[in-house]
Amino acid sequence: MAKEKKEIKLTELTAEELKYKLKEAREKLFTLKYSHRTTPLKNPLEIRFIRKEIARIMTAAKAKSGEKAGAVVVAEKK
Repeated sequence: MAKEKKEIKLTELTAEELKYKLKEAREKLFTLKYSHRTTPLKNPLEIRFIRKEIARIMTAAKAKSGEKAGAVVVAEKK
């Protein structure tokens, strides 16, 4: 039986929660890289997973900030 993992959709989180998750992910990446330099990790692909997770969080944060600012305004030619 597979473990059920409660996944939280990044789009449902607030900007503050995204900022906190980003900080946590960056700290985890730092510790993984540091520990990998001293002793090899059992699964070095964790580093890649964390980098991708950081990118997902940053994308969600950017979309959230774009939501607040509104759509891109296109200047009309006169």
